[in-house]
Amino acid sequence: MSKGLLLKALYRLGPENLLRVLLYKAGIKTRLNPLFRLQAAVPQGSFFRDGARPQPPASRRVDWLSHRSQFGLLGAALDGAPPNWHRSCINGASVAERGPWFAIPDFDPRLGDIKGVWEASRFDWLVALAQAAVAGEAGRLRQLNHWLSDWFQHNPPYTGANWKCGQEASIRVLHMALAATLLGQQDKPEAALLDAVALHLKRIAPTLMYAVAQDNNHGTSEAAALFVGGSWLQAQGRPEGKKFYRLGRKWLEDRAARLIMAKGSFSQYSVNYHRVMLDSYCWVEYWRRALALPVFSPTLYQQLQKATAWLGNMVMGGDGDTPNLGANDGARLIQLCNTDYRDVRPSVQLATQLFYKASAYVEPGEYDAAAQWLALPRPAKVLDHRKSCHYDDAGFMVLRRSRAALLFRYPRFRFRPSQSDLMHVDFWLDGQNILRDDGSYSYNSGDQFEHYFGDAAAHNTVKFDDSPQMPKLSRFLYGAWPRAKDVAMSEGDSAVACSAAYRDWRGHRHRRAIRLTSSTLRVSDQLGDFQHGAVLRWRLMPGDWRWQDGKLVHNGIVIQVQHQAAIRDIRLVSGWESRYYSQKTALPVLEVAISEPCEIITEISF
Repeated sequence: MSKGLLLKALYRLGPENLLRVLLYKAGIKTRLNPLFRLQAAVPQGSFFRDGARPQPPASRRVDWLSHRSQFGLLGAALDGAPPNWHRSCINGASVAERGPWFAIPDFDPRLGDIKGVWEASRFDWLVALAQAAVAGEAGRLRQLNHWLSDWFQHNPPYTGANWKCGQEASIRVLHMALAATLLGQQDKPEAALLDAVALHLKRIAPTLMYAVAQDNNHGTSEAAALFVGGSWLQAQGRPEGKKFYRLGRKWLEDRAARLIMAKGSFSQYSVNYHRVMLDSYCWVEYWRRALALPVFSPTLYQQLQKATAWLGNMVMGGDGDTPNLGANDGARLIQLCNTDYRDVRPSVQLATQLFYKASAYVEPGEYDAAAQWLALPRPAKVLDHRKSCHYDDAGFMVLRRSRAALLFRYPRFRFRPSQSDLMHVDFWLDGQNILRDDGSYSYNSGDQFEHYFGDAAAHNTVKFDDSPQMPKLSRFLYGAWPRAKDVAMSEGDSAVACSAAYRDWRGHRHRRAIRLTSSTLRVSDQLGDFQHGAVLRWRLMPGDWRWQDGKLVHNGIVIQVQHQAAIRDIRLVSGWESRYYSQKTALPVLEVAISEPCEIITEISF
């Protein structure tokens, strides 16, 4: 690894963030961090009481009632007994129940991906069981209390893997508050529930600066938990809540101003992490209103309006699906309906209602469930976020024309990139994802796919000399972030077009120009300054793709690559994609290999 590349990347992360990380690590090493002095007893008594319940809406979740939920998919069947809180739902491996959380390694090769252990401890089941109890299902309230009690017995405060991550603790706080709201016990919660919230806030606060230093949704999630939990404790006469509430409020304002860019893009360049951030703020705003707390600054609401519009514009599938853009750990908050994990319309609808006082969709649908459960009226005004748009501060262009929609991703980094996806094109037709992104799969799979997902070869772009577009300096850090030039976008009566160019850290040159009409997509790639060769890849929707007269054909879609003497090989191979975290499936990939500088023109007619 080049020390120069590492130092430059660290500098671009920001001196303040580096200082926060160094202070955090020094506090851990010297044991001066306040977390070493944390003590709390296991909460005793019932967390939720039986009693009068609100009238439930028609739509609600069904996962976690008969089968556990696993990163948006149904997992193993349940028999009513609590899950094993220390066994991974990915590979069945288990971690020790005892020991301080800070002594547990971040990436244990014996365990694999620790997120498989964390998944059940996000208390996502708490929301599903609370809804079932409100709907009158016998025994669900008893089951809910039993599972919570069992969790704390097997996860005593601040010991074991499930206390390792402050964001995981924050998600539990948000879900406990949501369950209390659903059950009508927000105003008069049980003492055990408040004790559970308080001990979580004590875990989150000492490591908040480390979360803030990441410039991602860890900071927004943890600030949200401190705001919600702290104001809840304060409202119930517990004075310790005041400091948590003020701390959370401060960083909610700060993170919205810093991490949401001028056109609404979020710092992580990821659709799902954008949704996690936006859902956190939606719950914060609902909670603020419910407790009649002071409004936030106009800047915060303006930022959240732009973030809402960005996510709404990423909806390209008729089922609410979006490009599989950026890193994705399977997280989803405030899930109150039975929609698919990849359907972001519930989040778009709720955020549009809260921050625009409008509806994002004309027709009523299951995406209205969150507002219904929270007793929010459906606004008559409709605001459609879908349009052609240039998000130059983050390196995105959305092109829309009739039946077709397209996302173009080019290098423009204010924050660290999470994938090597420079110049990627995601193409949708009639709500179907024709040209696809690969997803994340796993942050620590420990197998041959450890480096496949996220690489340029797993995106619809060009890889030069079999080398990375950006050198990977650590598990979550790339170096040598390039900056695009000659960036342009135009829209006329018959077509919408865009283009960008960049030169990578090894000098490879790529210029991509795109033109989308109501019946064709034309992509021109000008490639140069490489030594051995380059490969252009188009990752295709699974299906029966066949060669006919030199063209690739499937279900009325025709792909033609204009051949030049420089093209060494063109073939259809098999690749992989991950639509849900920890899951992978095969898909066809069109590879075009060249041996000398040239222009490649790919035309898709439909």
